[in-house]
Amino acid sequence: MADWGTNVVAGDGPSLAFRSRRSPVLATRGCVASSQPLATAAGLHVLRALGGNAADAAVAVAAVLAVVEPCSTGLGGDMFALHYDAARRKVEATNGSGRAPAGLTLDVLRRDVPKEDGEGGSGGIDPDAFRTSAHAVTVPGAAAGWEDFLNRHGSGRLSLAELLEAAADLAEGGFPVSPVTAHFWSRGMGLISRWSEASGATEVPLSPDGSGRGPEPGELVRNPDLARVLRDLGRLGAREGFYGGRTGRTIADAVQRCGGALTEEDLQGHRTDFPDAISARYRDVRLWQVPPNGQGIAGLIALRGLGALEEAGRIGRIEGEEGLAPSSAQTMHAMVEMMRLGLADARAFVCDPDAGANAGGRAGGVGGTEWLLDEERISGRAVGLFDPGEAVVQGEADPASGTVSFQVVDGEGNAVSFVNSNFMGFGTGIVPDGCGFTLQNRGYGFSLDPGHPNALEPRKRPYHTIIPGILTHCDTGELYATLSNMGGYMQPQGHMQLTVDLVAGGVDPQCAVDLPRFCIADGTRSGVAMIEEGVSEEVVKELEGMGHSIQSGISSFSRSVFGRAQIIKRDRESGVLWAGSDGRADGCAMGY
Repeated sequence: MADWGTNVVAGDGPSLAFRSRRSPVLATRGCVASSQPLATAAGLHVLRALGGNAADAAVAVAAVLAVVEPCSTGLGGDMFALHYDAARRKVEATNGSGRAPAGLTLDVLRRDVPKEDGEGGSGGIDPDAFRTSAHAVTVPGAAAGWEDFLNRHGSGRLSLAELLEAAADLAEGGFPVSPVTAHFWSRGMGLISRWSEASGATEVPLSPDGSGRGPEPGELVRNPDLARVLRDLGRLGAREGFYGGRTGRTIADAVQRCGGALTEEDLQGHRTDFPDAISARYRDVRLWQVPPNGQGIAGLIALRGLGALEEAGRIGRIEGEEGLAPSSAQTMHAMVEMMRLGLADARAFVCDPDAGANAGGRAGGVGGTEWLLDEERISGRAVGLFDPGEAVVQGEADPASGTVSFQVVDGEGNAVSFVNSNFMGFGTGIVPDGCGFTLQNRGYGFSLDPGHPNALEPRKRPYHTIIPGILTHCDTGELYATLSNMGGYMQPQGHMQLTVDLVAGGVDPQCAVDLPRFCIADGTRSGVAMIEEGVSEEVVKELEGMGHSIQSGISSFSRSVFGRAQIIKRDRESGVLWAGSDGRADGCAMGY
């Protein structure tokens, strides 16, 4: 196969794609890849020293990330996960997302949230004001999600309390803040300070000295409040140690003091769901996702559409080769166009399948999951709409988030793809007294159009951006790779690009992670496609000539729009694990 990188460094031994900034990590008995080295180390310790399995390690990693990267994740947010059972060759989904308060309606928003012209009243709701309001707080699902995921997939050898202790110890004793995290932590402190000042607090929580500033790179930070919450959760379990008791009362009180509707009853009524995982095939692999209310279905639609274009001969190929032309404008054009189709479907139809106008459609009717993933429907749209020389999809109207993600593979071949998130950085920025974490703003994922399937309703889950991913071989169901690409609407776009890089490009996971990406940042069909630094000017000009709206040369901290990817790939013949971790974040992969 032709090399997927544009340049190759020649030398002794195997050649390396020039764009890859690190070598992949190779291991045989277990591997962890995350956005923070301390979290990766905690997961590896569970696998190697404590004898835990992939699910045990995943809970430990999620907890450490909640401590050391609170500007992305935490107990005030939600979680989604996919678990691959090697013995059964089966992928199983966990949906740990929370619901809107029982007392929150669109009428309440019209009353409490300013109009777009800045006036209060019963007119249109200002989305930006809603995004940072206490009404954007949905029930945080992470605490129950960790416990329920562990009970379902854990080894049974380690308790929740044991797995949370490494994180609690770091929170109590202190940890050095990584450079990229320090940047985004500091950038988000204004929102926390806003709520702190409004409540009359003398110190700003999550500020190292209480002044409202964020930490410097390498600064030691302690969070004893979060250590207490973690230990209560481990000792008492989620029902009593988080959603009830001191923590639950404090969460509800904080939201209500800030003008929100969340109650203790809302918290105590939360549950984790275990829906059937959904998938789509691309060449000889199958990409698995958690079904709606998550947006993973957008990536599945885009990937299947890309495969349909290949099968129909609508995408140019290298002479004498089976693969897509590497790093070409034509390949990127096709991927962007297919992603627009997937995003359009997601924005039009994805909602909580158990509530709202679309609840009856999930069995296969229009807008339901089976209908959205129907291969004939996707192939017909892809082949019928795609123009190899012109961007036509972006001209059509649509029909009718801060996050961490990580991967674990254990010695038995079980794998976990896990995502945990506050949504936009610190979420709302509301910190319940004495808890040491912020509350998410996932309610912003609802539509404010009462006729939309995803319209805000009481006790309903919003459109959710966070999505884990697992790839399996179509013929046997063996694990191909576990992957994720955190970052709001980038996530399904990243899953498609990483899958194509691995499968069509044949590159190793670290190279796939390092290759420059595109991102339709607002997640809409007509949104601007942002192009990362590293894509040639010639390709950008060719894409613009096709009619794409492009913003190119994205670099430095602005690269956060492309998310942070983690991949662990299993070699089918040898069983060797190949891992890659994103240089756009602070993390690493480690194995043994």
